[in-house]
Amino acid sequence: MRTENQSSMSEFLLQGFPVWAKQQDILFALFLCMYLTTLLGNLLIILLIRLDPHLHTPMYFFLSQLALTDVSFSSVTVPKMLMDIQTQDQSIPYAGCVTQTYFFIFFACIDNFLLVVMAYDRYVAICHPLHYTIIMREELCLCLLTGSWLFSCAYALTHTLLLARLSFCDDNIIPHFFCDLAALLKLSCSDTSLNELVIFTLGSAVFIFPLSGILISYGRIGVSILRVPSTKGICKALSTCGSHLSVVSLFYGTIMALYLSSSSSQSQDKSIIASVMYTVVTPMLNPFIYSLRNRDMTLALRILFRNINLFVK
Repeated sequence: MRTENQSSMSEFLLQGFPVWAKQQDILFALFLCMYLTTLLGNLLIILLIRLDPHLHTPMYFFLSQLALTDVSFSSVTVPKMLMDIQTQDQSIPYAGCVTQTYFFIFFACIDNFLLVVMAYDRYVAICHPLHYTIIMREELCLCLLTGSWLFSCAYALTHTLLLARLSFCDDNIIPHFFCDLAALLKLSCSDTSLNELVIFTLGSAVFIFPLSGILISYGRIGVSILRVPSTKGICKALSTCGSHLSVVSLFYGTIMALYLSSSSSQSQDKSIIASVMYTVVTPMLNPFIYSLRNRDMTLALRILFRNINLFVK
């Protein structure tokens, strides 16, 4: 039965955005500019960190990994979305849909873990500055990064395998611009109770524990600053933590908006808007946040532009 249903359901149709046909060109141009900005901004961060020896520290190592993840995360959904808008062919094969779901969950999970690892790095740098190089040694950084990738892979694979066991009957229209897991579960004519249980348990753990780690890290940073209050200490904490706090607020704020929009009885349009913020806007804004609020990144960017000008002349 399951094999027959899956073979008959050879493809899905992505409903996309609820806009008029004459607005499609504007929508395409807007998302294309946002995607190119995401690519250029994050790749520039990776390049700066690679070229500037002063940025070869654990903090910027994890930042480069975050930038790489943002590029990959945005590339999972946006190119397909742009192609659908341009060609008006909104079909996606069954295998392609499952693959997109896997990588969407995978890179979103890595983003989540990288943010808590970066918060721990900032905690060590501010609360234990004399032991920073000893604690945040290269082996630990690689272990934290490898653990984030392996756990994210296992988490995404769990959801994907549970999705692959489901049967899909007549309705193949996904009311979204990508293969959203929750939307796929609603289309299934199988029992999805196990899928929903895993989403509730593992999903809650993946969200709550990293967020708790971030809050604990910054809570200890705040206590450390209050113990020896000084203008210099506060400025140092803001300069090292301000960018990361902004990214954390943006990341978890959009996740909460996505959860509230999907769990409420409101229209699907609000869920799509929240997903756009999460998949398109956040990866685009992260490079600007780190570039504008970080003096080391700004200085490295100026040096790069100066070297380019000297080379051109």
